[in-house]
Amino acid sequence: MNNSLTGKARSLGAGLRALLVLTLVTGVLYPLAVTGVSQLLLPGPANGSEVRSDGRIVGSSLIGQSYRLPPAKGHEAPEPDPRWFQGRPADGLGTNSRNTRYTLLLSGATNLAADSEILLQRVRAAKAAVVKENSVPGHTVHPADVPADAVTSSGSGLDPDISPRYARLQIHRVAARNHLPVTEVARLVRDHTEGRTLGFLGEPRVNVLELNISLEELAARH
Repeated sequence: MNNSLTGKARSLGAGLRALLVLTLVTGVLYPLAVTGVSQLLLPGPANGSEVRSDGRIVGSSLIGQSYRLPPAKGHEAPEPDPRWFQGRPADGLGTNSRNTRYTLLLSGATNLAADSEILLQRVRAAKAAVVKENSVPGHTVHPADVPADAVTSSGSGLDPDISPRYARLQIHRVAARNHLPVTEVARLVRDHTEGRTLGFLGEPRVNVLELNISLEELAARH
């Protein structure tokens, strides 16, 4: 009996020591090592790819933002603010409806099939809106000029980038609304156009948040 109890006590002691060692290694030392290496080698991504303006954090380069006006009287949905470059539609976004204690934003796609009439109606309405909003005196946008990313949302609804073609489509409207020369706004778009990752991954893109920060700085100088 005594030998049995002694053996169990030793086994229990060994198990507790193993638990403490593994907790220290995997729960403390390893996370500290990974955090230290990431902060040393990749501090930007490790901290959420923060974007700063005037010394304060205004967002992340990985998450798209909306640039909209408050809903007008008699309208439920807010309208795009014409002073800014607009990102992709976010039709897949939703809000938490179960846990009402917190206001949570749920990302996702619409999950509508390519031949869905609802999706087709949304695309047609979005294309018409893009044409109307970006046609200014002296510059008319035609339906054929509207790229796919201007009228469709991404898989997450939080895509921070748009195509260079969609950015260029908005140049005249942004210039007119901010009383800026078209050539200077076009230069901003060129300066913020990124090529394919490693030269072959993905597509050329423009980060809308970073572009609008530079636009704000340009407008402040005029």
